[in-house]
Amino acid sequence: MRALIVLAALAAGALVHAQAPPASQKPANGPLQADLKAQLVRSLDEIATAADGVVGYIVTDLTTNERVAARLEREPFPTASAIKLSILYELLKQAEAGTLPLDAPKPVDRAQLVGGSGVLQHLTTPSLSLRDHATLMIMVSDNSSTNVVIQAVGMDKVNARMAALGLSDIRLRRLMMDAAAVKRGDENVASPASLARMAELLWRGEGLKPESRETAMGMLKLVSGSIRRGVPSGVPVYAKTGSLDGVISEAGVVDVEGRPFSIAVMTTYLATPDEGTSAVRDMAAAAWGYFDRVAKGGAYGRK
Repeated sequence: MRALIVLAALAAGALVHAQAPPASQKPANGPLQADLKAQLVRSLDEIATAADGVVGYIVTDLTTNERVAARLEREPFPTASAIKLSILYELLKQAEAGTLPLDAPKPVDRAQLVGGSGVLQHLTTPSLSLRDHATLMIMVSDNSSTNVVIQAVGMDKVNARMAALGLSDIRLRRLMMDAAAVKRGDENVASPASLARMAELLWRGEGLKPESRETAMGMLKLVSGSIRRGVPSGVPVYAKTGSLDGVISEAGVVDVEGRPFSIAVMTTYLATPDEGTSAVRDMAAAAWGYFDRVAKGGAYGRK
Protein backbone atom coordinates (compact mmCIF):
# COMPACT_ATOMS: atom_id res chain seq x y z
CA MET A 1 0.00 0.00 0.00
CA ARG A 2 1.13 3.50 -0.78
CA ALA A 3 1.96 5.81 2.09
CA LEU A 4 -1.00 8.06 2.80
CA ILE A 5 -0.85 11.53 4.19
CA VAL A 6 -3.99 11.70 6.24
CA LEU A 7 -4.00 14.89 8.28
CA ALA A 8 -7.53 15.97 9.17
CA ALA A 9 -7.67 19.63 10.02
CA LEU A 10 -10.37 22.17 9.31
CA ALA A 11 -9.82 25.88 9.78
CA ALA A 12 -13.47 26.94 10.14
CA GLY A 13 -14.17 30.17 8.36
CA ALA A 14 -10.65 30.56 6.96
CA LEU A 15 -10.79 31.38 3.26
CA VAL A 16 -7.87 31.08 0.89
CA HIS A 17 -8.60 32.81 -2.40
CA ALA A 18 -7.63 30.32 -5.07
CA GLN A 19 -6.52 31.86 -8.32
CA ALA A 20 -7.00 29.99 -11.56
CA PRO A 21 -3.83 30.03 -13.67
CA PRO A 22 -4.02 31.56 -17.15
CA ALA A 23 -5.07 29.07 -19.82
CA SER A 24 -2.01 29.99 -21.88
CA GLN A 25 0.37 28.67 -19.24
CA LYS A 26 1.88 25.46 -20.64
CA PRO A 27 4.47 23.92 -18.32
CA ALA A 28 7.04 21.53 -19.68
CA ASN A 29 5.88 17.92 -19.82
CA GLY A 30 8.78 15.77 -20.97
CA PRO A 31 9.24 11.98 -20.86
CA LEU A 32 10.32 11.98 -17.21
CA GLN A 33 7.14 13.73 -16.12
CA ALA A 34 5.12 11.49 -18.46
CA ASP A 35 6.49 8.43 -16.68
CA LEU A 36 5.49 9.90 -13.32
CA LYS A 37 2.00 10.49 -14.70
CA ALA A 38 1.83 6.89 -15.89
CA GLN A 39 2.60 5.78 -12.34
CA LEU A 40 -0.30 7.91 -11.09
CA VAL A 41 -2.68 6.40 -13.63
CA ARG A 42 -1.69 2.89 -12.54
CA SER A 43 -2.16 3.80 -8.88
CA LEU A 44 -5.61 5.25 -9.47
CA ASP A 45 -6.73 2.22 -11.45
CA GLU A 46 -5.40 -0.10 -8.76
CA ILE A 47 -7.41 1.76 -6.11
CA ALA A 48 -10.54 1.65 -8.26
CA THR A 49 -10.29 -2.07 -9.03
CA ALA A 50 -9.44 -2.96 -5.43
CA ALA A 51 -12.63 -1.36 -4.09
CA ASP A 52 -15.52 -3.74 -3.48
CA GLY A 53 -17.96 -1.86 -5.71
CA VAL A 54 -18.03 0.18 -8.91
CA VAL A 55 -15.77 3.24 -9.06
CA GLY A 56 -15.72 6.02 -11.64
CA TYR A 57 -13.36 8.97 -11.47
CA ILE A 58 -11.63 11.77 -13.30
CA VAL A 59 -8.55 13.85 -12.44
CA THR A 60 -7.82 17.03 -14.41
CA ASP A 61 -4.75 19.27 -14.39
CA LEU A 62 -6.21 22.78 -14.06
CA THR A 63 -2.99 24.41 -15.26
CA THR A 64 -2.99 22.67 -18.64
CA ASN A 65 -6.65 21.53 -18.67
CA GLU A 66 -5.37 18.03 -19.42
CA ARG A 67 -7.43 15.04 -18.37
CA VAL A 68 -4.73 13.16 -16.49
CA ALA A 69 -6.67 10.00 -15.65
CA ALA A 70 -10.24 8.78 -15.89
CA ARG A 71 -12.43 5.70 -15.59
CA LEU A 72 -16.17 5.47 -16.34
CA GLU A 73 -16.02 9.26 -16.39
CA ARG A 74 -19.04 9.70 -18.68
CA GLU A 75 -21.30 7.17 -16.98
CA PRO A 76 -24.17 8.40 -14.77
CA PHE A 77 -23.75 7.57 -11.08
CA PRO A 78 -26.04 8.43 -8.17
CA THR A 79 -24.69 11.67 -6.73
CA ALA A 80 -26.07 11.64 -3.19
CA SER A 81 -25.37 15.10 -1.70
CA ALA A 82 -22.69 15.96 -4.27
CA ILE A 83 -25.63 17.19 -6.44
CA LYS A 84 -25.68 20.21 -4.11
CA LEU A 85 -22.84 21.77 -6.12
CA SER A 86 -25.28 22.40 -8.96
CA ILE A 87 -27.95 23.76 -6.59
CA LEU A 88 -25.42 26.21 -5.13
CA TYR A 89 -24.42 27.44 -8.59
CA GLU A 90 -28.04 28.10 -9.57
CA LEU A 91 -28.75 29.90 -6.29
CA LEU A 92 -25.80 32.23 -6.86
CA LYS A 93 -26.86 32.94 -10.45
CA GLN A 94 -30.41 33.83 -9.40
CA ALA A 95 -29.11 36.00 -6.58
CA GLU A 96 -26.90 37.85 -9.08
CA ALA A 97 -29.91 38.40 -11.33
CA GLY A 98 -31.81 39.93 -8.42
CA THR A 99 -34.59 37.35 -8.48
CA LEU A 100 -33.71 35.88 -5.08
CA PRO A 101 -32.52 37.75 -1.97
CA LEU A 102 -29.62 35.91 -0.34
CA ASP A 103 -29.69 37.66 3.01
CA ALA A 104 -33.35 38.16 3.94
CA PRO A 105 -34.15 35.79 6.83
CA LYS A 106 -37.54 34.13 7.04
CA PRO A 107 -39.05 31.52 9.37
CA VAL A 108 -38.68 27.93 8.22
CA ASP A 109 -41.89 26.06 7.44
CA ARG A 110 -41.85 23.02 9.71
CA ALA A 111 -43.36 21.01 6.85
CA GLN A 112 -40.06 21.44 4.96
CA LEU A 113 -38.01 19.68 7.62
CA VAL A 114 -36.75 16.19 6.77
CA GLY A 115 -34.44 13.65 8.35
CA GLY A 116 -31.01 12.48 7.37
CA SER A 117 -27.98 14.73 7.68
CA GLY A 118 -28.10 18.24 9.05
CA VAL A 119 -29.06 20.29 12.10
CA LEU A 120 -32.12 22.25 10.98
CA GLN A 121 -34.47 19.38 11.82
CA HIS A 122 -33.43 19.66 15.47
CA LEU A 123 -34.13 23.39 15.84
CA THR A 124 -37.43 24.66 17.25
CA THR A 125 -38.02 28.07 15.64
CA PRO A 126 -35.37 28.58 12.93
CA SER A 127 -35.39 31.74 10.84
CA LEU A 128 -32.63 31.75 8.23
CA SER A 129 -31.64 33.49 5.02
CA LEU A 130 -31.03 31.60 1.80
CA ARG A 131 -27.31 32.24 2.29
CA ASP A 132 -27.53 30.52 5.68
CA HIS A 133 -29.48 27.63 4.21
CA ALA A 134 -26.87 27.27 1.46
CA THR A 135 -24.09 27.27 4.05
CA LEU A 136 -25.80 24.45 5.97
CA MET A 137 -26.49 22.64 2.67
CA ILE A 138 -22.79 22.61 1.79
CA MET A 139 -20.99 22.59 5.14
CA VAL A 140 -23.01 19.89 6.95
CA SER A 141 -25.07 18.65 3.99
CA ASP A 142 -28.31 19.68 5.73
CA ASN A 143 -31.15 18.05 3.81
CA SER A 144 -33.86 20.36 5.18
CA SER A 145 -31.92 23.47 4.16
CA THR A 146 -31.23 21.88 0.78
CA ASN A 147 -34.94 21.42 0.18
CA VAL A 148 -35.58 25.05 1.13
CA VAL A 149 -33.01 26.14 -1.46
CA ILE A 150 -34.34 23.76 -4.14
CA GLN A 151 -37.89 25.03 -3.67
CA ALA A 152 -36.65 28.63 -3.83
CA VAL A 153 -34.64 28.27 -7.05
CA GLY A 154 -36.79 25.63 -8.79
CA MET A 155 -35.69 22.12 -9.69
CA ASP A 156 -36.37 22.72 -13.38
CA LYS A 157 -34.17 25.81 -13.37
CA VAL A 158 -31.27 23.89 -11.85
CA ASN A 159 -31.53 21.32 -14.64
CA ALA A 160 -31.91 24.00 -17.31
CA ARG A 161 -28.80 25.75 -16.03
CA MET A 162 -26.80 22.53 -16.11
CA ALA A 163 -27.93 21.85 -19.68
CA ALA A 164 -26.93 25.38 -20.70
CA LEU A 165 -23.49 24.77 -19.23
CA GLY A 166 -23.10 21.57 -21.25
CA LEU A 167 -23.61 19.41 -18.15
CA SER A 168 -26.97 17.91 -19.04
CA ASP A 169 -26.14 14.60 -17.37
CA ILE A 170 -26.32 16.38 -14.01
CA ARG A 171 -29.98 15.75 -13.22
CA LEU A 172 -31.75 16.92 -10.07
CA ARG A 173 -34.82 14.67 -10.01
CA ARG A 174 -36.04 14.79 -6.44
CA LEU A 175 -35.90 16.59 -3.12
CA MET A 176 -33.70 15.23 -0.37
CA MET A 177 -35.15 12.31 1.63
CA ASP A 178 -38.10 11.89 -0.76
CA ALA A 179 -38.79 8.19 -0.25
CA ALA A 180 -41.63 8.07 -2.78
CA ALA A 181 -39.40 9.55 -5.50
CA VAL A 182 -36.67 7.04 -4.69
CA LYS A 183 -39.15 4.18 -5.08
CA ARG A 184 -40.12 5.58 -8.49
CA GLY A 185 -36.44 5.51 -9.50
CA ASP A 186 -36.10 9.30 -9.58
CA GLU A 187 -32.48 9.35 -8.50
CA ASN A 188 -30.24 12.41 -8.65
CA VAL A 189 -27.43 11.52 -11.05
CA ALA A 190 -24.31 12.87 -12.73
CA SER A 191 -21.17 11.61 -14.42
CA PRO A 192 -17.77 12.04 -12.75
CA ALA A 193 -16.70 14.30 -15.64
CA SER A 194 -19.66 16.65 -15.25
CA LEU A 195 -19.49 16.72 -11.46
CA ALA A 196 -15.79 17.60 -11.60
CA ARG A 197 -16.55 20.30 -14.16
CA MET A 198 -19.18 21.75 -11.83
CA ALA A 199 -16.57 22.00 -9.07
CA GLU A 200 -14.18 23.66 -11.55
CA LEU A 201 -16.78 26.25 -12.58
CA LEU A 202 -17.30 27.30 -8.97
CA TRP A 203 -13.55 27.38 -8.27
CA ARG A 204 -12.75 29.41 -11.37
CA GLY A 205 -15.83 31.57 -10.91
CA GLU A 206 -16.88 30.97 -14.51
CA GLY A 207 -20.16 32.75 -15.16
CA LEU A 208 -20.13 34.20 -11.63
CA LYS A 209 -19.36 37.59 -10.17
CA PRO A 210 -16.28 37.70 -7.91
CA GLU A 211 -18.39 38.02 -4.77
CA SER A 212 -20.44 34.96 -5.75
CA ARG A 213 -17.28 32.94 -6.28
CA GLU A 214 -15.98 34.07 -2.90
CA THR A 215 -19.26 32.99 -1.30
CA ALA A 216 -18.99 29.53 -2.88
CA MET A 217 -15.34 29.07 -1.93
CA GLY A 218 -16.06 30.08 1.65
CA MET A 219 -18.69 27.35 1.90
CA LEU A 220 -16.82 24.59 0.07
CA LYS A 221 -13.66 25.23 2.12
CA LEU A 222 -15.63 24.18 5.24
CA VAL A 223 -16.43 20.68 3.99
CA SER A 224 -14.56 17.92 5.80
CA GLY A 225 -14.53 14.96 3.44
CA SER A 226 -12.34 12.19 2.12
CA ILE A 227 -10.52 14.46 -0.34
CA ARG A 228 -9.63 16.71 2.60
CA ARG A 229 -8.35 13.70 4.53
CA GLY A 230 -6.20 12.61 1.60
CA VAL A 231 -4.04 15.73 1.37
CA PRO A 232 -1.99 17.76 3.88
CA SER A 233 -3.96 20.16 6.05
CA GLY A 234 -2.27 23.25 4.63
CA VAL A 235 -3.46 22.57 1.08
CA PRO A 236 -6.77 24.34 0.30
CA VAL A 237 -9.57 21.96 -0.72
CA TYR A 238 -12.95 23.07 -2.11
CA ALA A 239 -15.20 20.02 -2.34
CA LYS A 240 -18.63 18.51 -1.70
CA THR A 241 -19.29 15.04 -0.36
CA GLY A 242 -22.26 12.72 -0.79
CA SER A 243 -23.32 9.42 0.71
CA LEU A 244 -26.26 7.04 0.46
CA ASP A 245 -26.67 3.35 1.15
CA GLY A 246 -24.16 1.73 -1.22
CA VAL A 247 -23.02 5.09 -2.62
CA ILE A 248 -20.15 7.49 -1.88
CA SER A 249 -19.43 10.48 -4.14
CA GLU A 250 -17.17 13.50 -3.85
CA ALA A 251 -15.94 16.19 -6.21
CA GLY A 252 -13.79 19.24 -5.77
CA VAL A 253 -10.63 21.19 -6.47
CA VAL A 254 -7.35 20.68 -4.61
CA ASP A 255 -5.45 23.95 -4.86
CA VAL A 256 -1.86 22.67 -4.91
CA GLU A 257 0.36 25.73 -5.12
CA GLY A 258 1.50 26.07 -8.71
CA ARG A 259 -0.45 23.03 -9.97
CA PRO A 260 -4.12 22.82 -8.84
CA PHE A 261 -6.25 19.88 -9.95
CA SER A 262 -9.87 18.81 -9.91
CA ILE A 263 -11.01 15.36 -8.89
CA ALA A 264 -14.34 13.57 -8.83
CA VAL A 265 -14.74 10.05 -7.49
CA MET A 266 -18.15 8.39 -7.68
CA THR A 267 -18.85 4.94 -6.30
CA THR A 268 -21.88 2.67 -6.19
CA TYR A 269 -22.82 -0.95 -5.42
CA LEU A 270 -20.47 -0.69 -2.44
CA ALA A 271 -20.15 -3.58 -0.01
CA THR A 272 -19.52 -1.10 2.82
CA PRO A 273 -19.29 2.72 3.01
CA ASP A 274 -15.60 2.46 3.91
CA GLU A 275 -14.89 0.98 0.47
CA GLY A 276 -16.01 4.27 -1.03
CA THR A 277 -14.50 6.71 1.46
CA SER A 278 -11.17 4.89 1.34
CA ALA A 279 -11.14 4.99 -2.46
CA VAL A 280 -11.79 8.74 -2.50
CA ARG A 281 -9.15 9.41 0.17
CA ASP A 282 -6.51 7.21 -1.47
CA MET A 283 -7.12 8.66 -4.93
CA ALA A 284 -6.88 12.21 -3.60
CA ALA A 285 -3.62 11.31 -1.81
CA ALA A 286 -2.14 9.76 -4.96
CA ALA A 287 -3.17 12.71 -7.13
CA TRP A 288 -1.83 15.23 -4.62
CA GLY A 289 1.52 13.39 -4.54
CA TYR A 290 1.80 13.68 -8.33
CA PHE A 291 0.80 17.34 -8.66
CA ASP A 292 2.88 18.44 -5.68
CA ARG A 293 6.01 16.85 -7.18
CA VAL A 294 5.29 18.29 -10.63
CA ALA A 295 4.73 21.75 -9.17
CA LYS A 296 7.98 21.66 -7.20
CA GLY A 297 10.13 19.68 -9.61
CA GLY A 298 9.70 21.51 -12.92
CA ALA A 299 10.64 19.74 -16.14
CA TYR A 300 13.31 17.49 -14.60
CA GLY A 301 12.05 16.79 -11.09
CA ARG A 302 14.66 18.66 -9.08
CA LYS A 303 12.97 20.45 -6.17
